[in-house]
Amino acid sequence: MPMAVGVIETLGFPSVLAAADAMVKSAAVTLVYYGLAESARLLVAVRGQVAEVKRAVEAGIAAGEQVKAGTVITHYIVPNPPENVETILPIHFTQKSEPFRIF
Repeated sequence: MPMAVGVIETLGFPSVLAAADAMVKSAAVTLVYYGLAESARLLVAVRGQVAEVKRAVEAGIAAGEQVKAGTVITHYIVPNPPENVETILPIHFTQKSEPFRIF
């Protein structure tokens, strides 16, 4: 079953929180990464089936933009990332995210 990773970058914490919340509530995805990109830019990444990740990213963008003064800077979806990308980048399932993994 092809898995994808979807990433949203926002400006400010309220936007990334709203985006992450909408992403996990709107589709069968697992939150695998959250972190600071630079300045006040924050990233959130989810994993799941390709169609689910697309739906989650769309919902996350909409929610992040609805936050007062919220800004979604960019977003990206990578369908079926190769194993070497998963090994190096922080997009793999971890011990923290594994209990919430949706198959």
